[in-house]
Amino acid sequence: MNYYLKSTDDVLKEIRSQSTGLTSKESEERLLKNGKNKLKEAEKESLIARFFSQMKDPMTIILLCAATVSGITAAYAHESFADVLIILAVVIINAILGVTQESKAEKAIEALQEMAAATSKVLRDGVIQSIKSEDLVVGDVILLEAGDAIPADARLLESASLKVEEAALTGESVPVNKKIDKLTLGTEKDIPLGDRKNMVYMGSVVVYGRGTAVVTAIGMDTEMGKIADALANAKEGRTPLQIKLAQLSKILTVLVVGICIFIFGFSLLTAETINGEVALNTFMVAVSLAVAAIPEGLATVVTIVLSIGVTNMSKKNAVIRKLTAVETLGCAQIICSDKTGTLTQNKMTVVEHFGEKEDLLATAMALCSDAQLDETNNAVGEPTECALVNYATKLSLNKNKLKEQQPRVVEAPFDSVRKMMSTVHKTADGIVQYTKGAPDEVLKCCTHALYQGKVVPLTDAIRKEILSKNKEMADKALRVLAAAYRNYESVPTDINPESLEKELVFVGLTGMIDPIRPEVVGAITECKKAGIRPIMITGDHRDTAVAIATQLGIIKEAKEAITGAELNEISDEAFKNEIESYSVYARVQPEHKVRIVNAWRAKGKITAMTGDGVNDAPSIKSADIGIGMGITGTDVTKNVADMVLADDNFATIV
Repeated sequence: MNYYLKSTDDVLKEIRSQSTGLTSKESEERLLKNGKNKLKEAEKESLIARFFSQMKDPMTIILLCAATVSGITAAYAHESFADVLIILAVVIINAILGVTQESKAEKAIEALQEMAAATSKVLRDGVIQSIKSEDLVVGDVILLEAGDAIPADARLLESASLKVEEAALTGESVPVNKKIDKLTLGTEKDIPLGDRKNMVYMGSVVVYGRGTAVVTAIGMDTEMGKIADALANAKEGRTPLQIKLAQLSKILTVLVVGICIFIFGFSLLTAETINGEVALNTFMVAVSLAVAAIPEGLATVVTIVLSIGVTNMSKKNAVIRKLTAVETLGCAQIICSDKTGTLTQNKMTVVEHFGEKEDLLATAMALCSDAQLDETNNAVGEPTECALVNYATKLSLNKNKLKEQQPRVVEAPFDSVRKMMSTVHKTADGIVQYTKGAPDEVLKCCTHALYQGKVVPLTDAIRKEILSKNKEMADKALRVLAAAYRNYESVPTDINPESLEKELVFVGLTGMIDPIRPEVVGAITECKKAGIRPIMITGDHRDTAVAIATQLGIIKEAKEAITGAELNEISDEAFKNEIESYSVYARVQPEHKVRIVNAWRAKGKITAMTGDGVNDAPSIKSADIGIGMGITGTDVTKNVADMVLADDNFATIV
């Protein structure tokens, strides 16, 4: 149901709940009727069943036939059973290796289950209770605050500066500012997951603020449940090596049977006399020649060579979880890569600024934030605020020292309506207020600006220059924030935002982005020279995706990018024909990623897929070679991947 398109009153009415939550009786009835808030358990095969399923491989069947025939021959001729034992040892070792490499899907589902919160705070009978998250039902009102893992999909009822980290589900690197107003559809038929700002989803985490929400979906009905279902249903295709070995096995089988029949028939036809003993001897000769034609050592040689490849790869930060992945990677023609953390550094960084007094700009940005420096001088907190604190640190403005010199005495916290935050500090020269926020909103509160070394009235010409610089940064897909200040003779008594945020002096702008990994540009060039096509897939907005992809050399024009919403409008057949026109996919959802991978595979291309979030898992499993991230990757993606990058770096794949 599209609860994000409805008002809170309509949502509560539809799911038969209220803002004070359910009663204990109502929740018990719903729990009995709809079951637990859990993801479906993965079906588990016994160890013996897994072992024998390894025997279905055509090459293994031939080897077992060879062992049987060799055993009969050895028994008949009273010879050694060494060949039989060697062949059986090869088969058993290969089967054991296969079993140890399997059960990834099970582990992936288990890891998904672990991502759900263990306990939740809910309103039951009008009072706050802490319950097991698996006992949540649709209609429960949950309480959320910074640090909480969200236990189910829910529609927000209240939001006090609530920010939620949804990267695992959407791939977007910046936490989402949440609101409670109902959303409206524009030209698109639906609103992408990352833009549903009045919803929260299982598996995401609150990083700032607080709120309440009414549960709208539990268990397998959640967005996380849909991913678990897609993961369970995703078919794992055979690798190029497995296909070639299967083809070789069929050819060998036909040849071997043909040799047996021909030699046996020819020998009988040319024999002077035919009796039981002659027939048996002739048959044993034919069988011996057939056994000789079977390359018993092939499976062992393949395993050893691939194992050497695995060892070599591990020295280059690539951990191979499936032997055949070594050979598949060498055949790759398409590499579909997640943006955040693989092509970029997954660390918001200030890369541009506008303003004459950079020290003042950095001080204002660092002090007007809640991010802190830890013992190692690394910023901890919300990614955007961490970027501002790190920006100040680079200018030798340590936030811990700034706090000592200018302690905070009053604050007006950020809220998504005002789109700004203000803090008041005591300094050696008196009282100063710093305000940071969206440039348009901050400028509305300014009457003066720091311009040409002095404070001057904010004229239309200066305002136009500031807005022009803001647009210039925004066009580069930078996240732009403005800073301003105000002096007081004493600590203000009226601390309402309306009183504080006026008559401000504009200081400057900062532009930040998740910067690209410098080594990736060369890796992309190398890919193209080798005939491998890099494709970028991200949950970020189109402008950001296009800017990053252009910088990396993945695309030259914006028309080579397409959004998930636009992809929904294209049929599978049309997409298969048009797929070569696109190298960037923005604002995508998990099902889009699977569709992209499958479309390339349908064109006969060996496709690799990289990712770190839960939303990447189904496509990683569907690809010819799935590549997970070792540092930022969730356990879910690591468990379905054929290969894990120890350094999360696209260049390592190349």
